[in-house]
Amino acid sequence: MYSAEIEKAIQAACVLHDGQTRKGPGCIPYVSHVFSVFALVTDYTNNHDTAAAALLHDTLEDTSYTSEAMEEDFGKTVTAIVLSLSEEKSIEDWDKRKKDYLSKVKKGGEAAMLISAADKIHNMRSMIEQYHNDIPGFMATFARYHTKGLVFLQKLSNLLNASLKNDIVHEFNHVFAEFKKFNEHVDQYQKENS
Repeated sequence: MYSAEIEKAIQAACVLHDGQTRKGPGCIPYVSHVFSVFALVTDYTNNHDTAAAALLHDTLEDTSYTSEAMEEDFGKTVTAIVLSLSEEKSIEDWDKRKKDYLSKVKKGGEAAMLISAADKIHNMRSMIEQYHNDIPGFMATFARYHTKGLVFLQKLSNLLNASLKNDIVHEFNHVFAEFKKFNEHVDQYQKENS
C-alpha cells in the first residue's frame, strides 16, 4: 500500500492537522484518528486513491486546505472522495447537516462509504474508551452523541448495509451493536447520578 502518493498524504495530514487534538478529555493529537481510519480502510481495500482520501478525509472540513489545492496535489478522484465526506459547516442545524452528509456519502459511492464506516468505527471505539477513562469529561463532551448521535449512526448503518458491498460493514455492525449496549450503560449512569 505504501507509495509516493500515500507518503505525500501522510505528510499533508500531519502538517494540516498540526496542533489539533481529538474532542474530549485529554490531549490526543488529532492525526491519531486520521491514521486509525487509514489503517482500518487499508484492511478492506488496496485502492491507493481511497487510502489517500482516508488520510485526508477531515482536511477540507477542519483545516484551511482547499479543494482546489487538494485537486492540484492529489487529483480529482481523491478530492471528490474527500468532498463527499466533508460536512457543510454553513448548515448550522445539526440534524440538517448530518442529513446532507449522508446524502453526500451515498453519492460518493463505495470509497466514501468505506471511509465513513472506518471513521465512525474509530469514533465509537474512542468514545467508549474515553467514557471509561473520564466519565464526567465524556458526559460534558458527548451528550449529543448519546442521543441524536445514535439516530445518525442508525441512518448511516442503514445506508451502509443497503449500499456498501465490502466486509467493513460487518465490523461496523459489530462495533455499532456494542456502542448501543454501551449507551444503555450511559443511560443507567445518568439515572443514578441525576
